[in-house]
This record gives sequence, C-alpha cells and structure tokens, in this order.
Amino acid sequence: MNFDGPRGGALRAFVDFAVEETSAPDSPPDDLRGISCIVCAYNEADRIRNILDVIVGHPALTEVIVVNDGSTDETEALIRSYPTIRVLSHTPNRGKTYALSRGIAAARCDHLMLLDADLSGVAPADIDALAAPVMRGEAEVSISLRSNSLWLYRQLGLDFVSGERVVPKRLLKGAVEAMQRLPRWGGEVFMNEIFIRQGCRIAVVRWRRVLNIRKYQKVGAWRGALAEAKMIADATRVLTPVGLVTQNLRMLKLVNGRSWRSRVMGMFAQRATYWGR
Repeated sequence: MNFDGPRGGALRAFVDFAVEETSAPDSPPDDLRGISCIVCAYNEADRIRNILDVIVGHPALTEVIVVNDGSTDETEALIRSYPTIRVLSHTPNRGKTYALSRGIAAARCDHLMLLDADLSGVAPADIDALAAPVMRGEAEVSISLRSNSLWLYRQLGLDFVSGERVVPKRLLKGAVEAMQRLPRWGGEVFMNEIFIRQGCRIAVVRWRRVLNIRKYQKVGAWRGALAEAKMIADATRVLTPVGLVTQNLRMLKLVNGRSWRSRVMGMFAQRATYWGR
C-alpha cells in the first residue's frame, strides 16, 4: 500500500479524494467555531492524567474527545471520571490511525487539535502556543517539536511524525474513510501528504519542556524496540523509504518558506560554529 511503485494508485486516489473534499466551504453549517481536541489512548492509565488535567477545561478548547482504542487496563474508567470528556471506545485495539479517524469524524468544531496520550511536562501555555499560529491565521497547520524529538528533527526544525498538531477540520474531513484503511501507524504520513498537496503554511511550535514517553519506558527494552520497528514499517507501507525522504524535504519548504537546503546548511553552520569555539 505505497504511494510509490505499482501499488501506489489506490492510496494516491485516497489522498486525491481527501484533497478534493477540501474545496467545500471551510466550515459546514453544523461545525462550531473553535477547537475539538482529540486524544487517542491504548493502555495509558498510568500516564494519561498528565495530559487530561491540562486540556480538560482549557479555555482554548471547545471540546475534548478521547478515543479508547481497545485498552485492557483502567484507561476507560479513568477517562470517564472526567464528566466533560466525550469518550469513544471500541474493541479490539485497531491502532492509532483508526482511532484518529473516529475522533475526526466525531469532532464538532472547525479546527482539530491532535495530541498523543503519552506526553509528559505539558502545561496550559503549551496548548495555547500550539493553537495560536493557526487561530491567528499565521499558518494553516501547526506541529509540535518536543524536547526529545529525534536529534535530526530538532536540528532541521521539524518533527515530521509529531502527533501534536492543529489542523482545520476541512483538510481531514474527506480523509476519514481512507485513514480507516491505512496501517496502524500511517496517519501522520498520510496527513503530511494532504498538507503538501494543499501547500499549507506550517508553523513549528517548540515545546522545550515537553517529551513523550518512549515505548521502551512503557513495555521494556525488547518489546519497545519491536513496537518502534512496527511503527517504522507502517510508515514505509504508506510511502517507500525514498518517498518518506522526499515528503520530509517537501514539508520543510512549507515551514516559514525556508527551503530544505537552507535548513540543512544552517544545521551544519551551527555545528561548525560549535566545534570552532
């Protein structure tokens, strides 16, 4: 199921359809003005309070939706202890991309904030910072850059697979069916392709005190490494490795109008300055 190669036609058609849907009016009559915050959770009972205590009741958010993706621990009971959260639940576990598609379909507002459930160090000001560029009209999409994003991403100034994003709902409303047919971890790469097709201005928001809990910290070294490998494999089922590199370079052009070449040269200039001291 790649965009590239002999099997690329079907998934490319999904993206084309999703992009065509964005030509409709920005806000259908039944959409509220505001932000629907969507969190997808699978067995996050030990961690999810870190984010829920920040977003529930946050003035920048009109509603909070948590999708319980087949959890087998106490995640759902914990979520339901917050009476204002809209809870969507399904079994068995079907992966983040499917869970995201359910949240997007259920959202009532004209903008979406997508957040991972395993964040640490998030403060209310971080939510404001992620929302601000889009809500002020400075960009169509905002993406977080966490303190523990990969070193290369931090140097380039963009985490291509960050789970924290603010997006107009119109960009993704036509993608729900396609996302439900994607691999478990293919959602961010698929969304990126839509942003590129639409030429969206992207704002990167640096979350200097925020990090996500790595898989090995949740389930141990071996199971964590296997889970990370599966995520990479899913991304390469959506785009080939060459396609992923190409997508990343094209995404960089959408960030503040800087080309990927200027970002790479800037990265090496910083390193040269450091070692020349």
